[in-house]
Amino acid sequence: MEAAEGTVNGSVDYKGNPVHRSTSGGWRSASFIIAVEVAERFAYYGISSNLITYLTGPLGQSTAGAAANVNTWSGTATLLPLLGAFVADSFLGRYRTIIAASLIYILGLGLLTLAAKLTSVNLHDCRSTKDARLCAPPRFQVILFFFSVYLVAVGQGGHKPCVQAFGGDQFDGQDPKESKAKSSFFNWWYFAISVGITVTLIVLVYIQDNLSWALGFGIPCIVLVAALLVFLLGSRTYRYSAKENGKNPFMRIGRVIVRAIRNRRNTLSAMPSEEDACLWDRCSEQFKFLNKALLAPDGSLEDQNVCSVNDVEDTKALLKLVPIWITSLAYAIAFAQTSTFFTKQGATLDRKIASGFKVPAASLQTFIGLAIMIFIPVYDRIVVPISRALTRKPSGITMLQRIGTGMVFSAISMVTAALVEMKRLETAKDHGLVDLPKVTVPMSIWWLVPQYILCGIADVLTIVGLQEFCYDQVPKELRSLGIALYLSIFGIGSFLSTFLISTINKATSGDGQESWFANNLNRAHLDYFYWLLAGLSALGFSSYSYFARSYIYSRERAI
Repeated sequence: MEAAEGTVNGSVDYKGNPVHRSTSGGWRSASFIIAVEVAERFAYYGISSNLITYLTGPLGQSTAGAAANVNTWSGTATLLPLLGAFVADSFLGRYRTIIAASLIYILGLGLLTLAAKLTSVNLHDCRSTKDARLCAPPRFQVILFFFSVYLVAVGQGGHKPCVQAFGGDQFDGQDPKESKAKSSFFNWWYFAISVGITVTLIVLVYIQDNLSWALGFGIPCIVLVAALLVFLLGSRTYRYSAKENGKNPFMRIGRVIVRAIRNRRNTLSAMPSEEDACLWDRCSEQFKFLNKALLAPDGSLEDQNVCSVNDVEDTKALLKLVPIWITSLAYAIAFAQTSTFFTKQGATLDRKIASGFKVPAASLQTFIGLAIMIFIPVYDRIVVPISRALTRKPSGITMLQRIGTGMVFSAISMVTAALVEMKRLETAKDHGLVDLPKVTVPMSIWWLVPQYILCGIADVLTIVGLQEFCYDQVPKELRSLGIALYLSIFGIGSFLSTFLISTINKATSGDGQESWFANNLNRAHLDYFYWLLAGLSALGFSSYSYFARSYIYSRERAI
């Protein structure tokens, strides 16, 4: 169905009427959506960036145990968007899901603030105790804390996949001008949330480490309430996706798979008409077994059970993502280290940058945000135009080329981290600090900056590339799921990181030996772990390159 002049095909306004291009969508509407996402990232990183410090401090957990808990929580938080996307794409829609998820998010942050306040009161009563483990908070407070952070994860699960997809919906991919703006949207989206993350790492982490954990968790709660109000202010300007048919998109995909399995022994001769034979010819060559979903079982054809060519091609579009998804996991495992062992590594170094002021270890992640904020404009305004002139492609380089380049930078960052850790261990040994883990190693914290910057550049290339790729290459009705699939890469990556840490910790701590992740980092071997991650990154990139070279884009503009 063609859109009327001045209207946007496939979109409606808040009343369900055809939406006009001049009065809706575009950067104006996207700015409201970006604002709520900046606040959400501010809140999320206010927890995740310094969570390992809270667990090893007020909650008294071991380094390995805390890292495992951080990775498990982070993994859960990035897998729950799959559920949130299902709810949004099947039932509530993105707009309503964002509102519901924000309310859950705010409740979780409020309870987290309460849990931190109760724990601080408990610690105040036993400060004279030398062993922090003997000052562990009551079981109720621990349960309340973990219930709160996982409630935040549930809220994030509904919020994250819908906000970015809803932002992308504000640009019409069929309009040349808006299509170009949509491509830039993913770059500047990541730029904006990096600003929120950077503010978190500078302001909130300092408040948490030096003033109050309760205040450090309470501020994000207030910010998210304000952001939700801002998001609601833009309701009249948004473009809402109009369902092209009444079919549940997940049901359509599932029916294709079921019918293809049932018809696996049928042949083309079972097609009831020449018209349907033509439909068969229109199907792509990839995953040809799914074409049998078009076949009529036993030579009969019932209208209510027919799968259309679009249904089959949409199913293929999802399956084509699987190899890219799997081979991106190595990148996600490396990505998980920036908020865990990188932070613990920095806590042992000389963090003084001015008289009486010490940089919080978690604030080093600021350099990732700074690298992102510097490199995104460079990429969008310099790298893309130059590569566009060389390749004659609208995006300069393809999305998959961009993702792969970031993987290379990630592997280099792991090599750099390993070399710096070797230097740190050598310095600790030379100054007789091997058995003095609480004494600062006389080595500047600036040694860690290169590995953070390399991670930031890798994020600009791989994470933004994955966001655009997963949004662009899925059926329109499943774009929340596309964003959720991108997020799930990092969820599974966090779980794999937890598995690696647990396995290595058990394997290397036997026979009286110190684990690679010993609480005394001067006797640990994080350098071995980083070398292992560098090797996994190289292996992952090789596998990714193999599948990326043979990938066929679902949309012409992506080529």
